[in-house]
Amino acid sequence: MSPFESIPAQVVQLQVLLGAALTRIRQLEQENAQLRERLRQNSTNSSRPPSSDAPGAARAKKKRKRRRRHPGGQPGPPKHERELVPSESVQRVVELMPERCQHCQRELKGKDAEPQRHQVVELDPVKALVTEYRSHQLKCAFCGMLTRAEVPREARSAFGERLGASMSLLVGKYRLSKRLVCEVLSDIVGVHVSVGSVSNLEQQMSAALKAPVEQAQEHVRNAAVVNADETGWAQGVKEGRAARAWLWVVASALVVVFRIATSRGSQVIKALLGEDFLGWLITDRWSAYGGYDAGLRQLCWSHLTRDFQGFIDRGGQGGRIGSKLMAERNRMFKWWHRVRDGTLERRMFQQRMSKVERKVGELLRQAQACGEKKTAGIARQILRLEKCLWVFVDVPGVEPTNNYGERTIRQGVIYRKISFGTRSERGSRFIERILTVVTTLKQQKRNPLEFLTAALGAYRRGLPPPSLLPGSASAQAASGAA
Repeated sequence: MSPFESIPAQVVQLQVLLGAALTRIRQLEQENAQLRERLRQNSTNSSRPPSSDAPGAARAKKKRKRRRRHPGGQPGPPKHERELVPSESVQRVVELMPERCQHCQRELKGKDAEPQRHQVVELDPVKALVTEYRSHQLKCAFCGMLTRAEVPREARSAFGERLGASMSLLVGKYRLSKRLVCEVLSDIVGVHVSVGSVSNLEQQMSAALKAPVEQAQEHVRNAAVVNADETGWAQGVKEGRAARAWLWVVASALVVVFRIATSRGSQVIKALLGEDFLGWLITDRWSAYGGYDAGLRQLCWSHLTRDFQGFIDRGGQGGRIGSKLMAERNRMFKWWHRVRDGTLERRMFQQRMSKVERKVGELLRQAQACGEKKTAGIARQILRLEKCLWVFVDVPGVEPTNNYGERTIRQGVIYRKISFGTRSERGSRFIERILTVVTTLKQQKRNPLEFLTAALGAYRRGLPPPSLLPGSASAQAASGAA
């Protein structure tokens, strides 16, 4: 066999090797493109939080002409000063009388009818109030039976209601660990508490808050407008690592309800709002919300803004389409802010928005057909929910963003970053209930310590708990006291 006869076989072999090499090169190019895209991700073009951005990696700031301003307060904004406490609420008054004239040194007499007032606010030494119950045992003169008086039901815990409420507040609102709660009480109040006692009191408080939270959830189910959001959580340990869970929130204007679940599926939001929820729902594009009527759902334009920025950052035809979408988005928000401020009538806003709606739809369809795979996929997802983009245009009270929902869930996000989640389902129930209470009371400008004290007191006495609802008697009493 001559050497030339083997050439065709070698050519075929080289073609096979070349084909495999080209396939591998295409795979590596795709992986490289994906890794480069991940490196370009930040809070402006993805769902990553701003805290994850590297220095200088966030949105490029426009260069502005540097102004020579001095540090501190600037001229223009109104001055903020501490208001004086009314005279009838002052506990101690020190009269300062000048003795001699500062000019001629002669003796001064009389009294100023309107002296200048200066107040110093101080704390009295904080001291725990200890109540001792002495149960006497007496012998019956007739039958000889010994009978001991029982401690009242509400006093059987070693810690009073306000102290127990303070512990729960330090954990749920101020995000202190149980060990730090013990140290705070020891340093400031002089009360020595074990970590186990803090945990036991948390479970008492969790049981005390069960009914008010369920009532609050029912209130949100019947609200006209609800914001919903979810974020990652950790509950317990699975295979040596923190087990995955999710923190959910549903928020009406004055009532906010949290729920920690081991699922991110639609069954959680349906358990919170019910399957027949008929209010307006403001969310992101997460598929769990897909079970609700698209005509009653508003998509968050903050998320859409990040998607459009992602189009721009990926470049090419999708980038050019993204720039046009961003221009329409900017025009829409400019008009919306005027509607919100009362400088543009909603009727005029609706007329102007018809062109924006039509243009955004055309651009999204162009993006769906472009050659950039990820851009086309995101455009396809948005178009499936196109009806949900424009609900806020026609419905007063519906916002174009889910910023309110994200603000309310931020308390839980910070807690997760500090505590790394919860260790058990029982711990999750306490956290979701205490977050519900403190966030709702903040919206209603009510005192959380007073509410928690009343709730724990009612639970220990077997009485009806206070209500979280804004129109309740306890809410009116709290607002009247404030």
